[in-house]
Amino acid sequence: MASPVVLPRQGQSVESCIITQWFKTVGDTVAEGDVLFSYETDKASFEETAKESGTLLAIFFQEDDDVPVLTNVAVIGQPGEDPSSFAPEGAGGAPAAVPAEEAAPAVAPAPVVEEAPKPAQAVQGVSPRARATAARLGIDLAAAVPTGPNGRVIERDVFAARDAQPAAQPAIAEAAPAAAVAPAAPGVRTYTDTKLSNIRRVIAKTMHESLSSMAQLTHNSSFDATQLLALRAKFKAAPEELGLNKITINDLILFAVSRTLMRHPDLNAHFLGDKIRHYDHVHLGVAVDTPRGLLVPSLYDADTKSLLDISNASKELISAAQSGSINPDLLTEGTFTVSNLGTYGIESFTPIINPPQVAILGVDCTTERVRTVNGQITTYQAMGLSLTYDHRAVDGAPASRFLKDLVTALENIGVLLAN
Repeated sequence: MASPVVLPRQGQSVESCIITQWFKTVGDTVAEGDVLFSYETDKASFEETAKESGTLLAIFFQEDDDVPVLTNVAVIGQPGEDPSSFAPEGAGGAPAAVPAEEAAPAVAPAPVVEEAPKPAQAVQGVSPRARATAARLGIDLAAAVPTGPNGRVIERDVFAARDAQPAAQPAIAEAAPAAAVAPAAPGVRTYTDTKLSNIRRVIAKTMHESLSSMAQLTHNSSFDATQLLALRAKFKAAPEELGLNKITINDLILFAVSRTLMRHPDLNAHFLGDKIRHYDHVHLGVAVDTPRGLLVPSLYDADTKSLLDISNASKELISAAQSGSINPDLLTEGTFTVSNLGTYGIESFTPIINPPQVAILGVDCTTERVRTVNGQITTYQAMGLSLTYDHRAVDGAPASRFLKDLVTALENIGVLLAN
């Protein structure tokens, strides 16, 4: 019996997803657990697997389509079953049914089945990504053999058409070897256009709105990281059974920030236009570099968690964000963000606030500095901090007090842990 394939809801905040790639085409045999297609929200990407075995009878939406969650996107069943009853409103086209095996003799004599595939424009169309790639490479779409769902040309077909061109014209290539190595004409510039992913478009929109709508100002400071680095070294050398070996410098900073923010509620807040919402607990955003772009999962109630809990929870969030499997609900409701670029050797930078938050802390690398102690010149390891805040919600003095208290907490991290 035929059954629909439904686009799942990934988190309560997600209303629709973009289908990025189909791994099966209409007529393919599908086994339970096979990957059918991939899709992405504005924050993360996922793959949907078959829940049952059978034949893929229909595909209702194509690659790059924005589809509401809980919508039928395909049908799995047995050849000969009619999938049209599962077609949702707004589907890209009528489903392509797979004929029953017993019906094959009736259509076998038809000569059209032995003809070469029709040009893409005359079949089911071209995906936006394939069209852009063809324009960039100068490929005639009529030369592309469609392999996408319902006879659609997708990007890999364009690349296949490009790769087939030299093989189709060996005589020309041999007759004019000089043309293959001739330099480009003066003034000609080669380039590659890359279409923005859905996640990249959201990042671009959010960052632009952040800078254009806020009165952002950054204060820079630094602290003596001697005690912090020594404590990290002790954790790393601790017996493995204590479970402290994987505590990082960033974990210690997150712990200190969560405790310090509780004394500075003006920075643990959201600016909502006509009001400011102050939170009772710290929901700490952790900026994560992923293959798809910057994501900021939230470490909820960080002020109530121990150092070890913060360490374990942040690593789980980072791993899920980087793999693309994170629940989109974990990317919301952060009240303050920490962005650590110290591992890249950045000595100072201006982090951009993640709205509607009112502040973000940038963590810089350690540098060796000189100071005088009891008349003697000594060196020490200093770590930089860059606090950006929204001057609409927070004034310079409160922001500076927070940064000053955070420096004190980090320089006395051992005492802070004892509280």
